Amino acid sequence: MALTALTALKRADRRLGAAMSVLGPCNLVAGRGAPYQALLSAIAHQQLHGKAAAAILKRLCALYPSGKMPTPEQLVATSDGLLRQTGLSQAKLLAMKDVARHTLNGLVPDRRRIQRLSDEDIIERLTEIRGVGRWTVEMILMFTLNRPDILPVGDFGIREGFRLLYGKRKQPTPTALAAYGQRWAPYRTTASWYLWRYVDYVRDQKRAPV
Repeated sequence: MALTALTALKRADRRLGAAMSVLGPCNLVAGRGAPYQALLSAIAHQQLHGKAAAAILKRLCALYPSGKMPTPEQLVATSDGLLRQTGLSQAKLLAMKDVARHTLNGLVPDRRRIQRLSDEDIIERLTEIRGVGRWTVEMILMFTLNRPDILPVGDFGIREGFRLLYGKRKQPTPTALAAYGQRWAPYRTTASWYLWRYVDYVRDQKRAPV
């Protein structure tokens, strides 16, 4: 993470800056891949443990000669029954097929074209897809497209991190968090990462032997 982001956040918010010093460097890894593939992976992970979702995706890839994620054409042509055998629910396989159809019709751009769109434009486009909400697109913006100024105010972990860090009795509302988070712009992705990590830090401190 660029030193500029860390320095700016510490100057903008002393409380967050203190937490950053305790938590250490931000190791948010730059993402790769196409939006199509990222959407399929995100749908597979919805409401599932990471290992379970990874197993489903592995079985999905094994259906095809390449052993890789199916092309949109391949996915649309695959029967629902065969997809269900991978462990996908009916809702998830329908959502994945909708991703494939919208990739073929151009609603889901490739990585080169999507980089020309603003964050909100991407959210507006991709949330037209069945089973894809704002949070899912925000995760893709952060972890696949490497957008630096995303604050997923509806995320439980981020709101819990804020509650713990700022000593609040209750989690902030999304509106309140969005208003407070303005001071972190244009590095709200980095701030979000630290709020997530702060939840883990507090949990680990409670587990540590006295």
